[in-house]
Amino acid sequence: MNPILAMLKENNISDEQISELFKTLTENPLAAMATISQLGLPQDKLQMLMGQVMQNPALIKEAVEELGLDFSKVEAAKEQLQK
Repeated sequence: MNPILAMLKENNISDEQISELFKTLTENPLAAMATISQLGLPQDKLQMLMGQVMQNPALIKEAVEELGLDFSKVEAAKEQLQK
């Protein structure tokens, strides 16, 4: 299992919340940051999660694919942010 998904599940984040988070991420990465902060993760876990993503951005793609979402939407959103 993807370490991001595993950490969220370990912290009692429901499958529904995880799917919604990654759906938001594929549509609007900035909104996903707000959603992550609303999950109620302890600060140390949140920092660890962000650290993993910063060190290995491919984890996001793996998690999106594991959840059966469309990663091309993440790429399109990223391009919009860079404009």
